[in-house]
Amino acid sequence: MDLTWSDSEQAFRQECRSWLEGNVPAGGLDSGDTAEGFARHLEWEHQLHEARWSVVSWPEAYGGRDASLWEWLIFEEEYYAAGAPQRITQNGIFLLAPTIFEFGTPAQQDHYLPRMSAARDLWCQGWSEPNAGSDLAGISSRAVRDDEAGGWRLSGQKTWTTRGAFCTHLFGLFRSDPGSERHRGLTYFLVPLDAEGMTVRGFGRLDGDEGFAEVFLDDVFVPDDDGTTATMERGGILGGVDEGWGVAMATTSSERGLTLRSPGRFRATAARLVDLARDRRGESADSVLDAVTEAWLDAEAYALYTLADVTDLSEGRSPGARSSYNKVFWSEMDLRLHRAALDLLGAEAELDGGWMKGYEFALSGPIYAGTNEIQRNIIAERVLGLPRK
Repeated sequence: MDLTWSDSEQAFRQECRSWLEGNVPAGGLDSGDTAEGFARHLEWEHQLHEARWSVVSWPEAYGGRDASLWEWLIFEEEYYAAGAPQRITQNGIFLLAPTIFEFGTPAQQDHYLPRMSAARDLWCQGWSEPNAGSDLAGISSRAVRDDEAGGWRLSGQKTWTTRGAFCTHLFGLFRSDPGSERHRGLTYFLVPLDAEGMTVRGFGRLDGDEGFAEVFLDDVFVPDDDGTTATMERGGILGGVDEGWGVAMATTSSERGLTLRSPGRFRATAARLVDLARDRRGESADSVLDAVTEAWLDAEAYALYTLADVTDLSEGRSPGARSSYNKVFWSEMDLRLHRAALDLLGAEAELDGGWMKGYEFALSGPIYAGTNEIQRNIIAERVLGLPRK
């Protein structure tokens, strides 16, 4: 693994750094999980797209720069170092898009990807259900074939849908074979949230943000894909009928692995933590300062691990189930970073909106994208080859 950057990569770093320094909103933006904050984040996403920074590693035809994965890592590092806003488009560009690149037809790629990079279509993930949270194979929402109409009718309920209250589209799994069980007989659907029979009900979280939603589907019709724009605007199937589990596993690999949580995010948090520790050096116990050091080292270790992952990907090797390692590590590292900050702040922590808000979000890390308990089972069985209990 080569840890040096080429001249062209250094030039790319300077280009994106200069643009971010001149364009990142001063003072930051309100949470993208509130209606007002989401609207302002959407303006930022449009600004990113116009300057071709929204999806740097995508082909130019879809709004990108044809940047390498190495350059994408550079951009992410500079993005978070500049204090740029969270990406409200992340479920689309980081989770769904890689799956469309892998499984989508050329017509689907040409239709969905440019709209996604331009933040015209905003995607939420419709996987969790009231009785199937981390157990994705236990879903009961169904897709029934309607031969007369030429398509499918979807019914059921999706929950814990991040920013579902503000998004325009949903991607999710539905049971298309009524006699199937577990991983079989599932199909991966793309559905507009304004389709007839769709009800989106937002609800508030304990931190006051209202972006989460429950999504109810009552006989929602999705037509067969004939490759036309008019049809795709009404939704479609990604991958084959009853083959949704394999498609979904590609999405979970993105969700747990490289793209959703780049190291730049955590290195920027670690740098802020070190600055806070310097300010509080005379007021903090050695044990707290040790926790700061360990958290900083974790962020650096994660960056090096990611470079190894990119090396594998650039040479045609997929991490597969090893992405579960990533998910466990970054989610628990995020908690350690924020707990160290709260320990430094002491009684003032409750008055510090930035660190406290970050800590509240970090608490969800070991739960979303598949609980860490599930990830450890995957690591044990699929990576280490241990027997099931």
